[in-house]
Amino acid sequence: MIWLAFGILLTWAGLGQGRPEERWWKGNLHTHSFWSDGDEFPEMVADWYREHGYHFLTLSDHNVLSVGEKWIKVGGDALLRYEAKFGKDWVEARRGEVRLKTFDEVRSRVEERDRFLMMPSEEITGRSGDGRDIHMNATNLGEVLPVEVGGTLADTIVRNQQAVMASAKRTGRPVMFHVNHPNYKWGVSADALAAVADLQFVEIWNGVDNDNDPGDATHISSEAMWDVANALRMTQYGRGPLYGLATDDAHDHQPGKTRAIPGRAWVMVKARFLSTESLLNAMSSGEFYASSGVRLKDVRFDREARRLDLAIEGVAGEKFVTKFVGVKKGGKAGVVLAEVAGTNPSYAMRGDELYVRAVVSSSLTPEVPSQEDPYQRAWTQPVGWR
Repeated sequence: MIWLAFGILLTWAGLGQGRPEERWWKGNLHTHSFWSDGDEFPEMVADWYREHGYHFLTLSDHNVLSVGEKWIKVGGDALLRYEAKFGKDWVEARRGEVRLKTFDEVRSRVEERDRFLMMPSEEITGRSGDGRDIHMNATNLGEVLPVEVGGTLADTIVRNQQAVMASAKRTGRPVMFHVNHPNYKWGVSADALAAVADLQFVEIWNGVDNDNDPGDATHISSEAMWDVANALRMTQYGRGPLYGLATDDAHDHQPGKTRAIPGRAWVMVKARFLSTESLLNAMSSGEFYASSGVRLKDVRFDREARRLDLAIEGVAGEKFVTKFVGVKKGGKAGVVLAEVAGTNPSYAMRGDELYVRAVVSSSLTPEVPSQEDPYQRAWTQPVGWR
């Protein structure tokens, strides 16, 4: 995590008595609004997530932060719903235009202590010198950064990550950097993800339909790319594995749209506090899982026994199958090491794995349907690596 390099410590560290227990916080790290190519007012977007049980949200519009003055032309039902939700006194209109509220204004209306937290973000969007589309999110960024173009895809990721790190140091903010939807326009490769030394996070499931997460006849899935990249990182570069994210990437908030709608994918972070520092610190340590519907009560790795144990939260009639997936010594990636039914799957490492992770599939369809996956799933992070 970038912010750890600058010695930023949690305010609550070491307080001892009165500290709350760790718990799971639900959040989405990739969302769009009228500030770029989304189709809704930012506070309407935030309100949807808050009222649907999320605890934190980033607004990650393309190459912009929600700051400054911006007026847009909007009317019809979208404006009527906006006025009905927040009141005409809140809405600023002139000559057929409406002023977009800034991030600070939005958070003043929707944030609630221990219930809902907002974090700013920029989706740094561009194309590498060799013609590859690349989108990268910088969560909790304090200033807008232009995309840095390198000669190759890997060089472009490195340049932008370095720019984000420099900004984090300059502004004194904890910042999280991740690569988005690697199969979108088939832009990102496992080789590039493996080659970037300090990269820690990549989306392995994105809620937008038709962004190629499942792969096709000639391209591997985003999830499979995760394992291939991790195999390369560990066997060729001597680096730790990447952590996998699931996000909505919601653009479509108006009724009747289906391609990029909210509620399809999120992360569950295990932390004591609903604060930016606590959440980002936990994610940097791998204390989270990604989900499109499956909920886990617990994820534990016993370092002495080298055993990964899961406790799955289900409803009556719901069935689960957990695949324990890993990379074998010698570099074979994405191997299904075991397949276990039930709500308490477990896998003890045998010694020939570089790491193990779990992907849990439910018999139930997602609450928000997706063309790319008919069932609810959850993905844990790689464990057991040294």
